[in-house]
Amino acid sequence: MPGGRLGLQDQVTELGQRAASFHNGPLLLMCLIISLVVLILLGYTMFKFRRGANPTPSRTSHNTLLEVVWTLVPVLVLVAIAIPSIRLLAAQYSPPPADLTIKVIGQQWNWTYQYPDNGGFEIVSNMLKEQKDVKPGERYRTDADGPPLLAADERLVIPAGKVVKFLITSQDVIHAFAVPAFWTKMDATPGRLNQEWVKVDRPGVYFGQCSELCGARHGFMPIAVEVLPQAQFDAWLASKGGTPKGAKPAPVAAAPAAADPAAIEQPALTQPVTAQN
Repeated sequence: MPGGRLGLQDQVTELGQRAASFHNGPLLLMCLIISLVVLILLGYTMFKFRRGANPTPSRTSHNTLLEVVWTLVPVLVLVAIAIPSIRLLAAQYSPPPADLTIKVIGQQWNWTYQYPDNGGFEIVSNMLKEQKDVKPGERYRTDADGPPLLAADERLVIPAGKVVKFLITSQDVIHAFAVPAFWTKMDATPGRLNQEWVKVDRPGVYFGQCSELCGARHGFMPIAVEVLPQAQFDAWLASKGGTPKGAKPAPVAAAPAAADPAAIEQPALTQPVTAQN
């Protein structure tokens, strides 16, 4: 993790918080207990049945009680893991109604984000290179953009507190759209639409990467997601030429009607009167 911290990233979605609590609580506790039990049994066996204490080896081949125990205990452990895991999976694949839909397209080696609910505009996101790697005058990564290898020239922007549905696909090979702080990881597969959803209440910038080996520059496909309050999100949409979901397009001023030639009053023509003898 950035900063050298071990463990899971801080989770900013309800689903991620539930999963992290399960991982850091019951799951790690079960792992610890199982590891200690196996270690104790291994030590006991090595000491009790060593050659010095048993010059004549036992020829026991069956023990009904032990066989029942070492069959039932793993089953109970798996059931204890399966119940909360299935609940998490059910929540992940039962999304609430979406407030916003974004199409995510992976390609070698960048991401395209389309906003069909907001006018259909799209942005292409590439990794920002370091200053020493760009030509004079080209944009390069700064600390404000994010960490090395994670900063992108265009961020995926979503509103805070809204349910956002991602439709994920690919144009070439299999990629994976992954943002650890959202507890999100989904394959981007050519010819197929996969679905993920998030609801992030905390504004901020969150980073991820392509998590499926996709070619020579697989490690250079960062994902930068910026979560903004609704008003700032609407302003960002306007800066990109988009419109808020459900907003009516600005009315187009009607062209002035062409004048009817028949209605144009012709000036009267007067002829000089000539006296005749």
